Amino acid sequence: MTQYFEVLDRDGPARLGEFRLTTPQITPALVDDILVDAGSLWAQERSMPDGSDDHITVLPHRSLPAGTRDEIKDAFAVETPSVDFPSAAVVTADTAADRDADAYILSDVRSFDGHAAALREAILTTKSAVPADTALIVSGIATPGNVATLAYAGVDGFDTTRAKTKGAQGKYLTTDGEVFLEDLRELPCACHACQKPRSEFTRTDCIEHNVSALQAELTRVRERIRAGRLRDYIEAQSRHEQWLTAAFREFDQEYSYLEERTPVLRNTELTATTEDTIRRVEIQRFADRVTSRYRNRFENPLVLVPCSAKKPYSESQSHKQFLRAINFRGHVASMTSPIGVVPTELELTYPAQHYDTAVTGRWSEDEKQFVAAVLERYLERNEYPKIIAHVPEHGYRDICQRVEEALDLTFTYTVADHPTTDESLANLSDALHGFGKFSKREREHNTVKAIADYQLGDGAGDDLFAAANIRTTGRHPKLQVRNAENTQLATMVPQYGLLAFTLAGAKRWDESDVETKRVEIDGFVPHGSVLAPGIVSADETIRPGDEVIIDGPKAFGIGRAEMFGSEMERSTRGIGVEVRHVEER
Repeated sequence: MTQYFEVLDRDGPARLGEFRLTTPQITPALVDDILVDAGSLWAQERSMPDGSDDHITVLPHRSLPAGTRDEIKDAFAVETPSVDFPSAAVVTADTAADRDADAYILSDVRSFDGHAAALREAILTTKSAVPADTALIVSGIATPGNVATLAYAGVDGFDTTRAKTKGAQGKYLTTDGEVFLEDLRELPCACHACQKPRSEFTRTDCIEHNVSALQAELTRVRERIRAGRLRDYIEAQSRHEQWLTAAFREFDQEYSYLEERTPVLRNTELTATTEDTIRRVEIQRFADRVTSRYRNRFENPLVLVPCSAKKPYSESQSHKQFLRAINFRGHVASMTSPIGVVPTELELTYPAQHYDTAVTGRWSEDEKQFVAAVLERYLERNEYPKIIAHVPEHGYRDICQRVEEALDLTFTYTVADHPTTDESLANLSDALHGFGKFSKREREHNTVKAIADYQLGDGAGDDLFAAANIRTTGRHPKLQVRNAENTQLATMVPQYGLLAFTLAGAKRWDESDVETKRVEIDGFVPHGSVLAPGIVSADETIRPGDEVIIDGPKAFGIGRAEMFGSEMERSTRGIGVEVRHVEER
């Protein structure tokens, strides 16, 4: 149980935390000044230190290098005592376990420096073995070039050992690598140490600069976590060193680890400037839900259109022209990289209206393959009387033709030269001749049902919002869902394109056949938030940002998850759920 470390904010696996000492320390950060080492047991036996709230005491330890045989580890294992002051236990990836400490120092991480797969395995193994609400510290590896990637992987604390060693060797560190002092004609930094002339800059100054650069980079990392933009940053920053690029991609392969920690909604823009963006959890999750949960409820043709720079798409000038030509006679889905396929009902749903990408007019093969795969899965699940592709020649047309061939379908192409020319728009309108218009009521009902499917699971929309038993009020995108007695069940939140439930809606969800996301709490009535110590159990499917039912002996409520499910169960500090509505039993 941790008493002196608390996670304050999350950006996927990266966390903004706080060591609750006499002088608090926000993480990710350098921890040299707050660690006091009780000593190695290799040298001599150690008595237990007194400890203090002023610092974190590294408990007596006996470190072993990576690759040590199991029988040697067992012979020299150290039993970590339980103490009532801020403490850190020294572990290896193989020996990591709950030691009742506030932090865990991964002692053999230097063995994996430069080895991407081994580093990934060491960090993930350690993170899975120690309590979710404790800090992970790595020693002897941090540089300005790699701390962002390490923080993204879930590391909270670093030391200055590597930065100082490199400085003593005459190696000048920056966020894009290192360079020998002898090769520098100018000092590309404005820190205190770099203010003197180049001719007077010594290795002692280089040490000071390296530490300063490391501190500055950690400040940048903390700000990126606060903004929910760390992934955007490291997609570019990690490319300065080959092994870091490999490490970044290794972590991308750990979808389960990343996905359970990645929120289902954000307020911030997702920047799509590299092909690595396709592997982002937010992108893969959206594509998976669209192709496994979304169900077309219109009887009209499908109209595939290109995306637009302006979000949501329907507010762009090009899409307004498309919609006038379609005139509610066709169901619109936008094709886009890196999102895939976006049915019009989900155009507000994160990240469909929250991304921006570099537009060159040329599609890479990876982009074509990804969007074609999504469109193919989408059409395997959803049938239409006709498929109209109102898309440009380059890129889009190639994707459509691949799917046509794979599924033995026939698309009708309507673009003569450019999608918004009079001729192209006339072709689009003519292709829909003979099909009737769907009503505003049908559009609105299908929208809230599609969002419910996306948010809660396949079939949730029809189960919760049967047409005969609900009606929608308000105007899109602020639709409200009400039952036959005019009781509000849910509201569409335009910032995220998801549904926020009322107590009545939560009860309807709880009584339905739709799988719930439930947080069971102790016998109290929460107000404002549910803290982790009050949580008895939580469904493993819960992700940060999910709508969750709060259920306890004395209370029933609805709120939004601030942690993923297993983290709620394993944590002893922090906010588990922000409560929206609650009633006493």
